[in-house]
Amino acid sequence: MPQNDLHDRVQALNDRYRHHSAISVLEHALRDPQAGKLALVSSFGAESVVLLHMVSVTQAATPVIFIDTEMLFAETLVYQQELAERLNLRDLRIIRPDAHDLAHTDAKQTLYRRDTDACCALRKTRPLQRALSGFDGWITGRKRYQTGTRATLDFFEIEDSTDRIKVNPLAHWARDDIRTYMEENRLPRHPLVSQGYPSIGCMPCTTPVKPGEDPRSGRWRDQDKTECGIHFVNGKLVRKGVSA
Repeated sequence: MPQNDLHDRVQALNDRYRHHSAISVLEHALRDPQAGKLALVSSFGAESVVLLHMVSVTQAATPVIFIDTEMLFAETLVYQQELAERLNLRDLRIIRPDAHDLAHTDAKQTLYRRDTDACCALRKTRPLQRALSGFDGWITGRKRYQTGTRATLDFFEIEDSTDRIKVNPLAHWARDDIRTYMEENRLPRHPLVSQGYPSIGCMPCTTPVKPGEDPRSGRWRDQDKTECGIHFVNGKLVRKGVSA
């Protein structure tokens, strides 16, 4: 689709749903032809259960893509299985890195020690792009409060490098909104949250967070890196802080 037409579609979606609630945006996006065929991409991390629950009560057959990097915490894998069963997710797609790529690039599982960006690309970014092939867009859990660069995040946006639509139903939510929704719906927390992990990624690159630290400070600690690279800006991977 020409870029101008896609821009007009996204603008129309934002205008149409600008004053809707998060679950209303999600529900309409899944049914609005202008949004196209969508999948929810979930890490089954600390806050993921909110969108997963919304999908389960709105349209449980929505494809849910979970990238198993094969370096995740055992607790994440158990949590993923428990949530999928509890929420009756009918189309859960567990995606793993290409076996040939792993054997060729990271057979000893040590790539993260010398090049975290390359490790993320191998184990998360490329598998996700393969998994999204055939979809017109994807649903994310990004929120305005997470970083300064997201302060104007809209419900709908364009992924420039692929011309897919990205849907951000929780864009306007605050941290307290997440907590309240989980409590009101009696949703289980990721077991590592109570152990000091407010943001959870791969085991080698995630550490506990001390009181007073930024919630994402445990991700790639002491490195000039704050995100895994699955979000794109101007057609390029954002490596340092833009899409944490």
